[in-house]
Amino acid sequence: MNTGYSLLLIAVIAAITALIRFLPFLVFRKHTPKVVLYLGEVFPYAIMGMLVVYCLKNVSFISGSHGIPEAVSVLLVVLLHKWKHNTLLSIAAGTACYMALVQMVF
Repeated sequence: MNTGYSLLLIAVIAAITALIRFLPFLVFRKHTPKVVLYLGEVFPYAIMGMLVVYCLKNVSFISGSHGIPEAVSVLLVVLLHKWKHNTLLSIAAGTACYMALVQMVF
């Protein structure tokens, strides 16, 4: 690929991404429909639930570490989030705990 084509490709991708980000503000400038407000409230929880299911779908409770690192890490995330209400802290600590358990313990 030549440099001009690559730069044009990046520019088109950036423009489309910006358009997708700004389009709702342009379309709903005066009044936001109730269905959009509702989806804005429920989507974060639905997506987090889907991510938890996706992350835990291949955990085997009958072989290997029996899902102990995953269970401990999920418990740590839940407890930290209930205590500090900080999503980044919860996710970072859960990830670090899982990696430490998998690399050093199991």
